[in-house]
This record gives sequence, C-alpha cells and structure tokens, in this order.
Amino acid sequence: MTNRYAVVLAAGQGTRMKSKLYKVLHPVCGKPMVQHVVDQLNTLDLQELITVVGFGAEKVQEQLGEDSHYVIQEEQLGTGHAVLQADDILADKEGTTVVVCGDTPLLTGETLQKLLDHHDAEGAKATVLTAHAEDPHGYGRVIRGGNGQVERIVEQKDASDEEQAIQEINTGTYCFDNAMLFDALKNVSNDNVQGEYYLPDVVEILKGQGETISAYQTPEFSESLGVNDRVALSKAEKLMKQRINEQHMRNGVTLVDPEQTYIGPDVTIGRDVVIYPGSVLEGTTTIEDDALIGPHSTITNCHVGSETTIKQSVAADSKIGSRVQIGPFAHIRPQSSLGDDVKVGNFVEVKKASFGDGSKASHLSYIGDAEVGSGVNIGCGTITVNYDGENKHLTTIEDDAFIGCNSNLIAPVIVGKGAYVAAGSTINQDVPSEALSIARSRQTNKEGYASKMKSIKKD
Repeated sequence: MTNRYAVVLAAGQGTRMKSKLYKVLHPVCGKPMVQHVVDQLNTLDLQELITVVGFGAEKVQEQLGEDSHYVIQEEQLGTGHAVLQADDILADKEGTTVVVCGDTPLLTGETLQKLLDHHDAEGAKATVLTAHAEDPHGYGRVIRGGNGQVERIVEQKDASDEEQAIQEINTGTYCFDNAMLFDALKNVSNDNVQGEYYLPDVVEILKGQGETISAYQTPEFSESLGVNDRVALSKAEKLMKQRINEQHMRNGVTLVDPEQTYIGPDVTIGRDVVIYPGSVLEGTTTIEDDALIGPHSTITNCHVGSETTIKQSVAADSKIGSRVQIGPFAHIRPQSSLGDDVKVGNFVEVKKASFGDGSKASHLSYIGDAEVGSGVNIGCGTITVNYDGENKHLTTIEDDAFIGCNSNLIAPVIVGKGAYVAAGSTINQDVPSEALSIARSRQTNKEGYASKMKSIKKD
C-alpha cells in the first residue's frame, strides 16, 4: 500500500466567531473541532500528520499534543499557501496526501477512507471530496467535464452565474499525489478577487498537465459543514448530537428523549441502559449495562457499573460500582471511588473519598478526604472535618461502623471496625473497634425556666 500523509489546515483566526477562543478550538459535543478532525484522521493508516497553525498556535499544539507535527503559517495568504508550509517535511516523499480543514468536525474516518480508496482505484493525481447541496451559496463549485472528471473548482466569488447554479460543491477536503501537490503549489497564483493562493487551483494545474482528476461525492452533505461562526457551530453541535445519540440507540441504549440528552463522542454505554432527559455524559465516561441515568444528571470522566442509578446528580472523575444508588441531588467530586451496592443519597457530597461495598450516606452529609469501609452507615448531617486552614487530613471509618446523625469527625481520625458514634458527637480522637463514642455535653433540664423567661418579657 502507498504511503499516506495528512495535512490539517488550522491557521485561520476565525474572526467571524467573535471570540477570544481560537476558532478550531471551539467545542462540538464537548471536544474541540480540530480534535474531532485529527481523531478521524488517526483511524487511517498514516505515516505523517501535520497541522498548519497560525494565530493561537501554542493552544492548538497544547490540545493536540503528540497526535500531530506542526508547521506555522505566519501570514494568512490562503489554503494553497497554508499547505505549502509543509513543504520541508513532505515535498520529497512519495505517496498520497489528504488535506482537511480543521473546522470540519463532522467529517468521518469512514468517508476519508472511501475518498482514499476511490483515489487509488481511479489512479488519480488529485481527488476532491464533494457533496450535493440544495443551497450551494458560499461553497466552491465543482466543474466536471464530459467524461465526468473534474475540470476545475471555482470559488463562489469568482464563479459566473452559470457556475453558481451548479449544486455539486467542494467540501475543502482533497487527496493528492504528494510530489505533484508540492510541485504544483509553487505555480499557484493569487490573481483572484481575494488575492489569495487557493489550494483548488492545484486541480486546474494538474488537469492542464494531462493528469487524471477525480471526485468522490459523499452521500452525507452534513459532513461538509465548515464552522465559521456561532450559527454554524450550533448546527454542527446539533448534527453531531443526533449522530452520537442515534448510534447509541442502535447499539441498545434507551434515550427517553434524544433531543434533551447530550452524550460526548468518547462516551461508552452498555446495553439496556436507560437515560432520561436533561442528562449530560461527557469526557471518557463509561456506563455499564442496565444502568439508569437521570433525569438531569451530569457525569464526566466516570466509570459507572451495571445496574447503578444516578438521579438528578453530578459526578466527575470517579469510579462508581454496580448497583449503586446516587441522588437525587448528590455530588460525587473527583477522585472518589464507590464500591458495589453503595448508597449516596439526597444532598450528600463526596470528595476524594472511597466507600466500600454496601456502605451508605443517605442524607445531607459531606464526606471528603475519607476512607469508608464496607457495611458502614453514615447518618444524616455527618461531616468529615478535613481542613485545618492549611492542610487536608484523612478520616478513616472502618467496616461495619455506625455514625450517628449530626456527627463531626475531626480529621485525622479513625473510627474502628464495628464502632458506634452517638448522634450529635464531635469526634477528635480515634474510636476503638466495637466501642460506643459519645462526645457531647450531658443534657441539663432547667425546670420552670421557660415560664420565668416569658414573665420577664411581659414586664
């Protein structure tokens, strides 16, 4: 198989976004547009992937990391000029180069593979990815000859009235014979309305040399969507959401209301999971079989076990076991680990804490920086007092302990296995196993005191 390379065009500032954030870093379903593009390219067998960066280069490099090599386009002089910046890396290589815009987040690896396959099958030196547009306004038009091959591509501003009526549009994605691409780029002129060096002019140059120029038309027009402003960004978001949700439903997930369910592109969901409206699943979240999520729950970068229920709650960067009950209105903060059959009930916050199997914190508690064993019951209103003003400290509650309501556990402290803490206690010393710890003032009743107070108020 021939060597394959890719060039991602990501140097444009994107002034129409009217944003401090560099255009290709605007997220679609929680992932920056350029990351979508690079992820899809990485499904191909590439020898080299190069991203052309300009304004905001360091932030793009921070996002993509080692997924790409980088070249800088210091002046924005058009797409042809942008690709030419990769000349030092690619010009002497044999093979095929695919060129993709960094603001086309809906383009799929499957379509890119079909484009490459078509390019090889036709023996073409350039192949254009095209689409049929009911309203082609704003797109470059693909001009074909009588034999069906591509004659040239005309930008909207340079097209005649007859050419503007053509509905086959250029998506901005191409395959080229690599050596011929860089030879032709040196001959591209900027004699056009914009005064820029257009990459599509390479097609006309190669055609003039008698080379075969082909086109592959994707059946999905939505993949051609380039995002240049917030309106297009919202369209891309909607289309990506529909694509992701449909894929999960076809894989055996029940989305009660897909229009009101938001699932990121890297989320994995098992079969017979039910997701209620208003739920947001983000990052690298995994939901195992038979779980129930929502309504109105947000889960980010979590592993959620089978048959677990999370209602009206938030969880992030944590591991949640099987048959766990969370919510309503609970908050599982980062670095938490909940074992199987755990219950974290209404208005309970868990932070950087572990719960052993079968433990419960059912109401109105804060459990932070804690190691909770198995079979522990944490009563309503319990707080692990973990912060002394400078440092965080650990609370340990061993297996089968019982913490009474409205208790304060002043860390660092250990409540031993099977121990009891009486309701209303403030514990600042370790509690031995099987002990009962009571840390509160003895109750004193002042007989008749209330009557005396009422009499004073009347006087």
